[in-house]
Amino acid sequence: MLAVGALIWVSLRPLLRLVLCAGFGFLITKADIFPVVAARGAGQVALNITGPCLMFSKIIPSFSTDNIGTLGPLFLVGCIYEIMGILLAWTVKQFFWVPHRFRYGILAAGGWGNYGDIPTSVVMSITAGPPFNSSTDGSLAVAYVSAFILVFYVTLFPMGGSRLIAQDWVGPDVEDEDVREATRRRRHAIFKTWLWLPRCLLHRVQGLRTIEEKEDPSELEKQAPEHTPEKSELAPEAETVVEDSNRSVSELRDDTSQVFSRATTDVVMSPITSAAPTVVHGDAATDHGDHQDSSLSKTVRFSEHPSKSPSTKSQHRRHRMKKGIREFMSQLCSPPSMSIIISFVISLINPVKALFIHVPGTYMPNAPDGQPPLAFIMDTCTFVGAASVPLGLICLGSALARLKVPMTVSAWKAMPMGAIGAFSVAKIIISPILGVAICQGLTHAGVINKDDKVLRFVCLFFSCLPTATTQVYITQVYSPTGDAEHVSALLVPQYILLVFFMTILTAYSLNLLF
Repeated sequence: MLAVGALIWVSLRPLLRLVLCAGFGFLITKADIFPVVAARGAGQVALNITGPCLMFSKIIPSFSTDNIGTLGPLFLVGCIYEIMGILLAWTVKQFFWVPHRFRYGILAAGGWGNYGDIPTSVVMSITAGPPFNSSTDGSLAVAYVSAFILVFYVTLFPMGGSRLIAQDWVGPDVEDEDVREATRRRRHAIFKTWLWLPRCLLHRVQGLRTIEEKEDPSELEKQAPEHTPEKSELAPEAETVVEDSNRSVSELRDDTSQVFSRATTDVVMSPITSAAPTVVHGDAATDHGDHQDSSLSKTVRFSEHPSKSPSTKSQHRRHRMKKGIREFMSQLCSPPSMSIIISFVISLINPVKALFIHVPGTYMPNAPDGQPPLAFIMDTCTFVGAASVPLGLICLGSALARLKVPMTVSAWKAMPMGAIGAFSVAKIIISPILGVAICQGLTHAGVINKDDKVLRFVCLFFSCLPTATTQVYITQVYSPTGDAEHVSALLVPQYILLVFFMTILTAYSLNLLF
């Protein structure tokens, strides 16, 4: 086990490299050397070329039929972290007000973290030296990271996670004051429920104890007639029922029309009802009888329209299903996803794998240089993939430099500071605590191999990741104005807390494993 000072330095050193590399992108962006067009081009290169090459060059040597079973725990932990992040964001949303146009974006910010640049950089650096095996654990760690990246891409794009962000712009605008008031009422109701529930349980327990303390059952029989109401007490209600049953049909018709008129008036004058023209018409002030007749006539005319035939409905459902499958497959065929999937397939088929690297026990004629026939592809992917992490971190720093953060006190007061602070604490502090508990529980249950230190470290590390900067670009695409100010304000405190608490998590994980 490493000493405390060495443990802290091993945990802090990769983060310092990360900050410096991202700082270069931040500085050249602020100096107008790295314009938006260049940043987008570099991002596309990192996403579609260098990143897939890095995954290809690391997965094929690292995975085989012996350790392919680790993909199950990796996919499981990745899905658990996404669900846990969404639940944490939903909890924050219940207690702190969130702008109406960010009501679903905060859920996406909780579910999908930065699964690309940050973990690849830090995990590669830590597993490339002591206390890990520097010769094999570095490539194995990146291969494990690729499983999380695959979960990220599949759930965010093909499975429709990005549609949460699109839902923010569905429906009319709602003022911030109305959202604050609704959140205040909801918070008051939650606290009231929490206070009422223990009191209700206490009364229930006291009632059960009172019944158990009564030793003579005959006392209950003696007290029963005293609490039974006399016949004369029920006589007025019985008389009322008899009188109601003797009403004439004309009286019931008059009462029904009066009730319907009062209900129509309540609907029109209710402050909760929407004031849209489809609800309140221009003839709302006319006689209620005419309103009733017009409503009935509209109902009759609506019922006269023929409904869609079952065949038409089935065809429409089939068309939507085909469209959804086509969109799923098109998004699944993106370069990052396809490179990971193809790499996993190649790593499991030894004759195909032997075309790229030497596989013990599998014969494959070599090229003139003594290497496998397709070893030049592996060399190219290794060479190009080496630029993935630095280029990605530079793009990350550039993205942080372009965030539109409020610069005045009044602008910050208009932001949901409670939600921003609570969400940052939940994402960077509470999530790692829960992640450690989950990973330890899965380890004791035998789901995660206790002896695979790299697997356990990667699973622990992914519990402390900030919101993905990809959400900034997705929000700008769906936003009618092209702004993503709420996402920007949410990212800044997370990246500030990241350096300190990720160091703590890394040091604790290494101390736990070794």
